[in-house]
Amino acid sequence: MKFAILNSQIIERSEARVDVEDRGYQFGDGVYEVIRVYNGRMFTANEHLNRFVKSSASIGITLPYTIEQLTQLLEELKEKNNLQLGTIYLQITRGVAPRNHPFPTEEIVPTLVAYTKEVGRPVESLATGVTTILTEDIRWLRCDIKSLNLLANLLAKQKAAEEGCFEAIQHRGQDVTEGSSSNIFIVKNGTVMTHQSDNLILKGITKDVILDLCLKNNIRVQERTFTLDELAQADEVFLASTTAEVMPIIEIDGKKAGDGQPGPVTRKLQELFVQEIERQCGNL
Repeated sequence: MKFAILNSQIIERSEARVDVEDRGYQFGDGVYEVIRVYNGRMFTANEHLNRFVKSSASIGITLPYTIEQLTQLLEELKEKNNLQLGTIYLQITRGVAPRNHPFPTEEIVPTLVAYTKEVGRPVESLATGVTTILTEDIRWLRCDIKSLNLLANLLAKQKAAEEGCFEAIQHRGQDVTEGSSSNIFIVKNGTVMTHQSDNLILKGITKDVILDLCLKNNIRVQERTFTLDELAQADEVFLASTTAEVMPIIEIDGKKAGDGQPGPVTRKLQELFVQEIERQCGNL
């Protein structure tokens, strides 16, 4: 992908540079979003950008752009790169200032960066399911902010990768929270359960789409904390994220999840999710 956004300008990606004293680089002082593109159209863009605004406000960054302006910029970037199937990465930092832990006292301009990437749908994994591990959740207590501070997530994901697994399911003591880059769902007796959207998890955009699809299609839902024992005894387990969509989990720590196959409720939600993609973005 040849072009990127630096602040309000679309420029050659090779020319995009940020200052070494940008607070995103030195402190992780910023937030980000990843938006899926299908058939050249952004999927749930407004929801992602609203969360972007909320995350920014949560750490005291005032966006110098409206959602409409951001949407237009991203549309132009997508068209410039002729992106048909992939993602748009968007981040904003507090800006450039001499390195000091407190916020700068002088007024500085936030740094906006965005770029695109071609990313196919994980169709094989969606069909067969993926394996996972369990790991203690060591993250901070404001996981609802989509912060650039992802070191704990990276350590969990790396542990999964070293075990040859797709994802790490995190837990605080006996309570399951979410994956290192996904929301986690279980199904028991036909009821879909997932952690309530509070400060311990990211309020996933894909998660919200799934919950809405459940409500519209008479699939029972509970947003509540569930335990490691409930996870182990679930009939079905799946994860959800922008790039993984509705992904069946067939193994956790070397043991079968459910019967070790993608289950019927998961399959139904995959079907409904594809229908929602096609409603917004056209046929896959």
